[in-house]
Amino acid sequence: MSLTIVMYHYVRDLARSRYPAIKGRTTEAFRGQLDHIGANYEVVTTPQILAARRGDERLPDNACWLTFDDGYLDHYQNVFPLLDERGWQGTFFPPAQPILEGRLLDVNRIHFILASEPDATKLVALLREAVEQAREAGAALRPWQDYVDEFMGECHLDTPEVLFIKLMLQTGLPEAVRNDICDTLFARIVSADEAAFAAELYMSTDQARTMMRAGMTFGSHGYSHQWLSSMTPAEQARDIDRSLDFLGQLGVPKADWSICYPYGGYNRDTLDIVRARGGALGVTTRDAVADLTVDDPLELPRVDTIHLPVA
Repeated sequence: MSLTIVMYHYVRDLARSRYPAIKGRTTEAFRGQLDHIGANYEVVTTPQILAARRGDERLPDNACWLTFDDGYLDHYQNVFPLLDERGWQGTFFPPAQPILEGRLLDVNRIHFILASEPDATKLVALLREAVEQAREAGAALRPWQDYVDEFMGECHLDTPEVLFIKLMLQTGLPEAVRNDICDTLFARIVSADEAAFAAELYMSTDQARTMMRAGMTFGSHGYSHQWLSSMTPAEQARDIDRSLDFLGQLGVPKADWSICYPYGGYNRDTLDIVRARGGALGVTTRDAVADLTVDDPLELPRVDTIHLPVA
């Protein structure tokens, strides 16, 4: 049974937003893609997928599952009304920490730093300056050229400079150093008021509950949106448990819940922890159409929105 799982992040009127350089779907393009999906697929619900996983029913041959990562306010304002008017269900994966604590995800800091400074060469220079200062302060860092040699590469989605900045601030530097640098760059280039920025970027718990009452479903995206595969089993369990506590506040059932692994990062320990807590479905960032007769239900691939046409 094939299942096309579509992955979305930002969906907004980019041209009229404060950050038009953010990479995402415009609201109009999203509407057009929903038209394409409606003409070529049958959008299925989470209960249908769970029933197919158990072998209780078959999915239609052109089944499609719509998934939305990171809990953006976009999803409440722009996505939810368009799904609701079609009578379709979407599944949303918000990380808990930004919603409960008003803290930005590291990945979003990076997005808006890049969107606020169009000259990536300038950002690389600022990053180098910050790395050298951290080294002088005693941080155990490699020579700058080592980082350039390892992370400055080619990518079909980004320039070498943009890719370098992303990799350095996501995984290349030690966690404490990259967090400090991200905070400094964000405050300098984007905003000094993180809580206010977070309130404009992420949906609230009340908005999520409204969506659930209208038939949308929610799953785990971790508590702090960290690479689960880089954590110890105990750290993973604690992060996932805190995420499940948050989902409980929204009213998500404790059985047969779903998870979207932050950054697509997970390992065998992650799968064991999810199974032990009653998780039934897991979506990854592997780019393919899922096959419920072959794929592990906790390791389902997805298709990025950029790979699907717009009507």
